[in-house]
Amino acid sequence: MMAKAEYANPSLWWRLSWQLSIVFVAVVAAVIFGLCVYGATILSPNVALEDHITAVLARSVALDAQGQLEIRDTPELVSLKEQYDGLWYVAAMTNGSSVSYGAIPAAYGELAHLTHLFEGADIRGSAGTDEIASVENVETAIGELRVLFGGVADKGWPVLVLMGAVYPIYVSLLTVALPAVFLAVPRIVRRALARVSDVARKASEIEPRRYDARLPLDGIPKEVAPLVIAFNGALDRLENEFRKRQHFLIDAAHELRTPIAIMQTRIDGTPEGQDRRRLLDDVARLAETAEQLLDFERNNQAIDLHETIDLVEVARTVVADLAPLAIADGYQISFQSELKSLKRKGSPSALPRAVSNLVRNAIDHGGNAGMITVSVSAFGGARISVVDEGPGIPDEHRELVFEPFYRVTPKSKGAGLGLSLVKQIVANHGGEVSIESGATGTRVTIELA
Repeated sequence: MMAKAEYANPSLWWRLSWQLSIVFVAVVAAVIFGLCVYGATILSPNVALEDHITAVLARSVALDAQGQLEIRDTPELVSLKEQYDGLWYVAAMTNGSSVSYGAIPAAYGELAHLTHLFEGADIRGSAGTDEIASVENVETAIGELRVLFGGVADKGWPVLVLMGAVYPIYVSLLTVALPAVFLAVPRIVRRALARVSDVARKASEIEPRRYDARLPLDGIPKEVAPLVIAFNGALDRLENEFRKRQHFLIDAAHELRTPIAIMQTRIDGTPEGQDRRRLLDDVARLAETAEQLLDFERNNQAIDLHETIDLVEVARTVVADLAPLAIADGYQISFQSELKSLKRKGSPSALPRAVSNLVRNAIDHGGNAGMITVSVSAFGGARISVVDEGPGIPDEHRELVFEPFYRVTPKSKGAGLGLSLVKQIVANHGGEVSIESGATGTRVTIELA
């Protein structure tokens, strides 16, 4: 499900990168096209055909026997004349020799014999005609040819001709700009979103028991800041509710102590008998549950995690303290360690409680027979293992036994807080707790770095 969610959510970095790049390309293309449109409005309308006309004439020129210019009707020239029936032109060499074709407007008649003097010209605005004429210069096999022509002002596509003429400019621009854009924009977007990525990473690092953790707002874009503020607000509300629950459970556990103590005192005063023993067991169970509730809530606030403690001594002391209880319930109990001392940083109150809970759990669920072994080793760090020879824990229950108030069998002793408290204490110390179980017994191991 997580993989599908990640796949379904688009990348903001990728979306901004390609969209900004496309916008830039579109703007550059629009500017180029706009400049060509503007150029077509200020240049002669003949610009669309001037290169074509001069090129056809250049391939049609020749000199006659007297050395005068002549224009031969090549297939290209014939086709040009048929395609543009209003075409007229005057072609002249620089020595004054000229040839004309078509109906030259009267307004330009006086310019015909002067064509050889112009290299280029845009002629329009005469009061005597609306005709637009142009003079273009072209190199031919017989020398430089200057052509005065008109009659084609409304033909062709000036914008496309201009785009073709200026392509070296915009192609060079795009060749340089596009790689820069596609490299620069993603980097700019990534840097802009870097702080958002940092906040996301910090959010993923928030631990369930770090109720005071909040996401930083420094450097967050104002568009994203409301989301961070809302998230921090949700954490505030969760912390408030947690504090209320925590205070309630601690207060309730404290309040239970008094009536439990009163009940125990009154039961102690009753005559010996089976009912008295059963009542004492029930009261002891209530007292243990109340103490475990207090331990469970207090452990969330554990701050004494940096004192040096000897794990060998901790385990040996727990075995010594609980040996009478284990023997009374039908077990043998032993302590094993090849090390004289194994010191680690931790809580001198919480770690003994964790080991004690493991031994008590073995006493409660070990079948009232066999050996309970507590061992300490330095394999892969620091390990404390508690092994019993009981009936084991079914596969479907092995991970659930670490959940608060979970019991393998409804009638089992305890409130189901022992192993959950062990897991919590070990997690506070940066370690792990694992369980192995089979038909011949159960091993629970605490591993600390």
